[in-house]
Formats: sequence, C-alpha cells, structure tokens
Amino acid sequence: QVQLVESGGGLVQAGKSLTLSCAASGNILSINDMGWYRQAPGKQRELVATITKTLRTNYADSVKGRFTISRDSAKNTVYLQMNSLKPEDTAVYYCNADVTHLYNWITRTSDFWGQGTQVTVSS
Repeated sequence: QVQLVESGGGLVQAGKSLTLSCAASGNILSINDMGWYRQAPGKQRELVATITKTLRTNYADSVKGRFTISRDSAKNTVYLQMNSLKPEDTAVYYCNADVTHLYNWITRTSDFWGQGTQVTVSS
C-alpha cells in the first residue's frame, strides 16, 4: 500500500512562516497530482493548493501570493511554504496524492490522504 506522512505543523504567530512536508512511501510506480487541503473546526475540508506532475500549480484565492506549493519527485515529497500566516489559516492540513501503485501485483491508480497536521496561528 501507500502511506503519506505529513510533518512541519505547529503553533506560530500571525505574520510568521511555516513549511509543511508530506512524504509518500510504499509500492509507488508514479505520483500524479499532489496537493494540500485544510479543515478548520466546524468547516468542510477545502483545497489549499495542488501541483501536477508537470509542476503546474493551482491555489485557493485565500492563499494566493502567500503560500507556495512545490514537489521533489525524486523523494516523492510535496511541500507547502506558508508565509504571512493569518489566524484564519488555522486548521488541520492534509496531504493528498493521486498515485499509480501496485496492489496485489496489479497496477492501480488511487487517491491517498495523510493523517493531517495541525497548524495554529495566533493573533
């Protein structure tokens, strides 16, 4: 199977920066789109940013100009550099990846999620 493990969350003051990482491991043949989503208390999970295999990026309007998504394909890792953080960025951040992998010796393409990492921005 495939596992996604996030790291880098924590407590930070407004205006500061934080970088999240997400490493994928397992029976991976290739990783297609990767992305970050977040879920604040009492709200639905929402897209933050995505990046394709060809490095095309997409951002939520609320984070454009402040967040940068990148990936290291050799390490099967995606990053989220978050600058000028605001209290409204407080949420659990989840990594997502569309992965072509081996499952019982059969090639499949599936969507995987990390366990989430908490980001808290104090005012």
